[in-house]
Amino acid sequence: MDDKKIVRAWIAYDWANSAFATTIMAAVMPIYFISVAGGTDGSWSFTQTAAAIVVALLSPLLGAIADHSGKKVLFLRVFTVIGAAASVGLAFVGPGDMWLASIIVVIGMVGFGAGNTFYDALLNDITSPEQREKVSSLGYAMGYLGGGLLLAVNLGMILGWESLGLPDKTAASQISFVSVGIWWFVFSLPLFKKIKDPQSTNKSRIGEHLKIGVQRLGETFSRLKKYPELLKFMVAYWFFFDGINTIIVMAASYGTTIGIEETDLITALLITQFIGFPATMLFGKLADRLGSKKMLYSSLVTYLIIVLLGYFMTSSLHFYLLACLVGLVQGGSQATSRAIFSKLIPPGKTAEFNGFLSFTSRFFSFGGPLVFGLVKLISDSSRIALLAVAFFFLMGILLLTFVNLAKGEKEAVQP
Repeated sequence: MDDKKIVRAWIAYDWANSAFATTIMAAVMPIYFISVAGGTDGSWSFTQTAAAIVVALLSPLLGAIADHSGKKVLFLRVFTVIGAAASVGLAFVGPGDMWLASIIVVIGMVGFGAGNTFYDALLNDITSPEQREKVSSLGYAMGYLGGGLLLAVNLGMILGWESLGLPDKTAASQISFVSVGIWWFVFSLPLFKKIKDPQSTNKSRIGEHLKIGVQRLGETFSRLKKYPELLKFMVAYWFFFDGINTIIVMAASYGTTIGIEETDLITALLITQFIGFPATMLFGKLADRLGSKKMLYSSLVTYLIIVLLGYFMTSSLHFYLLACLVGLVQGGSQATSRAIFSKLIPPGKTAEFNGFLSFTSRFFSFGGPLVFGLVKLISDSSRIALLAVAFFFLMGILLLTFVNLAKGEKEAVQP
């Protein structure tokens, strides 16, 4: 069933769009937003929130439309172009252009987030159920490698701008934004060339697709009761996804609060990326051999250990060690979750259910940062606030014990 060229083309897209996640979402743009565009950490947080809301509202609707029209690759192509163009557009953000930066970042994150909805949905189309853990893990692994490689190049350019003959760090950062757009678009071409939407006799217009998409979105809610194992997995996923997302979002600010230098924070991010590449591939192989649920358990327990060790962290060396632990499990936990979910989705509903998961997980993703902030406010301690994040991993592990994957896979293919 699996065509190796098609699978490689699908994996290449993770290599392509992960450059946006590392350079623009995590490392270069947040610093540029504050130091050049004149923003603050609060306005950056608002920008991230706005983008998350837009993606959350769009994803399930677009997924339902894509399933009805059979145009998942077309939608992926459109949002890839939007995201890549926005990345290039950030090069035009200059001193004091906070609002322009915010608008373009939101557009780019919509391209990234909505595009991932259709990218994840293609996993069911390009590989067999038996190979999904392996292929999904390879995708995340190549994403870590590609995103980390371009980030390393961009950071080298920013730090060595004088030796490259550039006028200043601002110009180097602007070039890095352009490099993300080019990287993302060029390495997406294999997917667009090798993977095609099936020929469809559905000649409905956009308005009709939209109407049917809204109807099918409503049906998704009522349909979930027919797939109890899928629903139970989704609820568990909301909790541990929130925990993982909180670790990603709060790591840099937490490190800064306890005195870790900015250079060490960025270096730790690179360590996470490059450890994540081989670790995610190994994680996928172990999931095939030992079972995806067991490996997911192990990754969530590791996150609990990371939270506990983070509570006692006092030096940059400790931060590096925690970055290594995160790299060992972050990609694997995400890839395994994606593969498990793909097996629990009924045929013909992949984009719709992936969109629904994207919507609900993003909707609930405010919980971790909110708990962190409230505990910090009450206790006046970032360490205790970090410890509170353990609740989300504990709940995820507990709820996961009630999920019967074998039963869920049978429910997915029932008439």
